[in-house]
Amino acid sequence: MSNRTELDKLGEFGLIDHITKDFKNTQESTVYGIGDDCAVIDAGDKYTLITTDMLVEGVHFNLMYAPLKHLGYKAVVVNLSDIYAMNGDANQITVSIAMSNRFSVEAIDELYSGIRTACELYNVDLIGGDTTSSQSGLVISITAIGEVKKDEIVYRKGAKENDLIVVSGNLGAAYMGLQVLEREKEVYKENPEMQPEMEGVDYVLERQLKPEARKDIIHFLKDMSILPSSMIDVSDGLASELIHLSKASGLGMTIYDEKLPIDQETFNVARDFNLTPATCALNGGEDYELLFTMSQDYFEKLKGNQHFAIIGHVTDENCTVNIVEKNGTIQELKAQGFTHFNEGEN
Repeated sequence: MSNRTELDKLGEFGLIDHITKDFKNTQESTVYGIGDDCAVIDAGDKYTLITTDMLVEGVHFNLMYAPLKHLGYKAVVVNLSDIYAMNGDANQITVSIAMSNRFSVEAIDELYSGIRTACELYNVDLIGGDTTSSQSGLVISITAIGEVKKDEIVYRKGAKENDLIVVSGNLGAAYMGLQVLEREKEVYKENPEMQPEMEGVDYVLERQLKPEARKDIIHFLKDMSILPSSMIDVSDGLASELIHLSKASGLGMTIYDEKLPIDQETFNVARDFNLTPATCALNGGEDYELLFTMSQDYFEKLKGNQHFAIIGHVTDENCTVNIVEKNGTIQELKAQGFTHFNEGEN
């Protein structure tokens, strides 16, 4: 009898490594393949950036509380975020969907109205895709295509010892929005007559249902003549993304609990759920902020800028990824964000 290895033994990134290890790039134009936010193709004067993401009903979204228009918008935004994480500009998308016959034409129109809104706001063109039937629910797969000047591309690798670690915006809000929605879903299942409790949680709900990709941050950095040494978007949680940057650059990283940017509403909602706000910021995910490292030479340019928080620094190759807590205790960070292929996943 042949051995069987369960998917959860590898996890998402282990599986990617496993299934791609025997593939070799043979095209001269393939600059960078698997292992970063985008694939990088040499297109002459510039690099072309390509990224694909799939959203599956019951895994990535729940239609009990995710409006189809918001879902269409979010599906585009999460892909554009990968382009911006390479310091590039997004130009086109393709959209493929699989749907069951429980969806009407009007429902699909609603989904695509969100896609169209995102295309208009981020100035990208819908140039193709595919539609097919599904036995199990809605699946959305989007490919985003962008470009970047060759001397401005930023990879996950590239951090240097003593670089500063910086994150845009604030963290943990999308996760807290999800907690509110899940709570109200359970209340509704118990008693459909109950009115949802949505007072004072507008911001965290918006961050979950209608996130924004940080195109503006890329242009802020260019206006300040700051070129990050490494960068990634925060989709799986800050801890997970720090570990990606650390692994890609072969260096350690240290961040400070007291430096984590957490919005007041996020803080309050976390406390309502008896959660530690810093834990939500570290492990929540779906913030789609940009996390990057940069030379200390840029400190004066960025100091005090409301769009950024300097949260730590890069350490040497012998160090791990650590967080210094408010009491001075140092803890090694482990990625505890969203994990695919766990048993019982629904």
